[in-house]
Amino acid sequence: MNLAFIPSPSTGVLQLGPIPLRGYAFCIIIGVFVAVWLGNKRWIARGGKPGTVADIAVWAVPFGLVGGRLYHVITDYQLYFGEGRDWVDAFKIWEGGLGIWGAIALGAVGAWIGCRRRGIPLPAWADALAPGIALAQACGRWGNWFNQELYGRATDLPWAVEITDGPNRVAGTYHPTFLYESLWCVGVALLVIWADRRFTLGHGRAFALYVAAYCVGRGWIEYMRVDEAHHVLGLRLNVWTSIVVFVLAVVYLVLSAKLRPGREAVVEPDANAVPGAKDADTVAGAEGGDTPAGEAAAEGDEADAGAAAAEAEPADAADAEGEAEADGEDKAGAPGAKKL
Repeated sequence: MNLAFIPSPSTGVLQLGPIPLRGYAFCIIIGVFVAVWLGNKRWIARGGKPGTVADIAVWAVPFGLVGGRLYHVITDYQLYFGEGRDWVDAFKIWEGGLGIWGAIALGAVGAWIGCRRRGIPLPAWADALAPGIALAQACGRWGNWFNQELYGRATDLPWAVEITDGPNRVAGTYHPTFLYESLWCVGVALLVIWADRRFTLGHGRAFALYVAAYCVGRGWIEYMRVDEAHHVLGLRLNVWTSIVVFVLAVVYLVLSAKLRPGREAVVEPDANAVPGAKDADTVAGAEGGDTPAGEAAAEGDEADAGAAAAEAEPADAADAEGEAEADGEDKAGAPGAKKL
């Protein structure tokens, strides 16, 4: 008999009046806020503007949620389209089922759109957000605890998680793989922060390090899980995915370090612009010329210039006549000059 274990919540939903607060969704929301908060601090430290990370997250998060759900539904299609299943359940995201691989892949597409609209490089934004994403995963994994899902093999270890009877599960104590992955993700975040400071990672290498480190942990944690999954050559599909993505991340790290060493000098071109740096008269003149008042002022200036030129012409003529008379007198008074 196991005397020490982690109890599971009796329910994954907390009712706030008529509003259901689902533990799974709550954990994901907390993770998003943590990622944006830390990403914003790191982005500012690298020379970016406050709020840029959040603006791009508005694109990345919805794309990521859709991508994560699509990956889960496609790789576990039998849960929704098998015999006796209801395909409508595929849209019930609050019941659990987000694949991190799809979330990162499609989330990157959303981030690319947001970065393109802001005119900033996607790799630099990804580097700033990388440890925040790991922490977001650490928070999100606790949603599996609320739903009593994604646990490992049976065990009597004192940190085993207690699972109660329910659909597709048998009561007992199991390895809390959600806890293992949560702690691993915290370690990945700390690793990326340390390596970024130590080696001045740039051009997407901090993000690649996050991906590689996460895959190492996901591989052995996935191997412990007992939930239904597709197998290829004796290994779970997500183990193979971890291996492939790990190799790709390491290749990117090596090639990027050779082709683009160092870090981006500027991550947001207009972040360091100082308001009012231009000459005030120049700005006022440039802005005034585009307005009716400015055009009138410009016309008035032209009129004043024309009047001044007109007044100057008689004076110039008089000066010219005076010079001519003076020249005549000089010639008349010169020695040897003839008289008429």
